[in-house]
Amino acid sequence: MMPKQLHIRVIKSHQELYVLDGSTLIKGYPCITGSNTGDKQIEGDRKTPEGCFQIVFKNPHSKFYLSLGLDYPNKEDADRGLEQGLLSADIYNQLIHDLQHSDMANEDVQNRVWKTPLGGEIFIHGCAEGRTGTAGCVALANPDMAELYALCPLGTAVEIVA
Repeated sequence: MMPKQLHIRVIKSHQELYVLDGSTLIKGYPCITGSNTGDKQIEGDRKTPEGCFQIVFKNPHSKFYLSLGLDYPNKEDADRGLEQGLLSADIYNQLIHDLQHSDMANEDVQNRVWKTPLGGEIFIHGCAEGRTGTAGCVALANPDMAELYALCPLGTAVEIVA
């Protein structure tokens, strides 16, 4: 039976990714996250963002085996970026528009959303084997990533906590 309320919860401090259907645990996977602790703030800080996201892009041809792209930065992150002066009003408005109305499979949209001073291109992906940290993504062993990729449709909620 297909899950009705499928969502993912990543607990960075435990290096675990959990797949849940409502409050019922379906499966847990060991994972690695950003090589630096804390919540992602800017491009290049090597931190995994914390908060609520969703899967907006599935890449079967990822250089990291398979990958699920998240909507980071999301509106909350964009608001922070505007408030802190990291984003201009024009970039902020385009980002909000793209998050609400655009297809994240489009490379031009990906470039606008994921290539800002806030950083981007945050994925759940494979190729965790032999590594201790990522540039800010969540990585799983390839067999685990294959299971997760098959299970998660676009729109799947992803919560990342410290």
